[in-house]
Amino acid sequence: MPEEQFLLHRHPTLNPYLSGVNLILKRLRWDITLESWRSRYKLKRLANRFADQNAVIVCNGPSLLKSDLSLLKKTFSFGLNKINLLFDKSDFRPSCIVAANPFVIKQNANFFNQTEIPLFLDSEGTRFIRSGKNVTFFHSSNLPRFSRDCSMSLFQGFTVTYVSMQLVFHMGFKNVALVGCDHNYVTTGISNKIVVSREKDPDHFDQNYFSGGDKWQLPDLLGSELYYTLARDVYQQNRRRIFNATEGGKLEVFPRISLEDFIGTTSLQD
Repeated sequence: MPEEQFLLHRHPTLNPYLSGVNLILKRLRWDITLESWRSRYKLKRLANRFADQNAVIVCNGPSLLKSDLSLLKKTFSFGLNKINLLFDKSDFRPSCIVAANPFVIKQNANFFNQTEIPLFLDSEGTRFIRSGKNVTFFHSSNLPRFSRDCSMSLFQGFTVTYVSMQLVFHMGFKNVALVGCDHNYVTTGISNKIVVSREKDPDHFDQNYFSGGDKWQLPDLLGSELYYTLARDVYQQNRRRIFNATEGGKLEVFPRISLEDFIGTTSLQD
């Protein structure tokens, strides 16, 4: 979650002047960097490049291990965060990887700096990740919107899945399905609170996902649902659809479909 979102949660009184100044200063700090211009150019070139194609967002819940990812060999897929922990269990490789949380980017920096898989990373990641042909940084804003054009800024909406939905839309994909989006956590506590992980992680597809003292932020399930609903409505207004192809889980914002049916069906309109 960007720093501005922490500020909104921490201070009971919102000063619009202070918030506006913080927003502008953060934007300017990013805009004066060469990487900002490189990445914006890359994002602009990706706008609508995959018009009328379908995509799959591969999330990181425990149910992901139940999904037949071999079905995705001919489908564009967005892997999230530490999806590379799946690579020793499966020959699946995503078409690209998206990561938004600075803790995740820092913890996974060794892989991100070595892989040739295209990466879409929050601009805070420039502290840990080298610039490269396969690396595109995006700027996160605290303005609660759904960005149809991600070349300037986007809103994280409390989850990297929402970030990915905006990138999918920006790149022109018509329909997208989620897999491994359980929307259910064993670990509970105050939403967005930074905690230290235990020895094993029960909330992701790999028990080492957040483990051994890694810092991570507790989920905001209600906040996520709010922005999932916004994403669903924006897609529908533009004659596109978001489906949930997760095996089980508790996310009911999107219509359910099997991954096999999503991959095999050419028309997914009502």
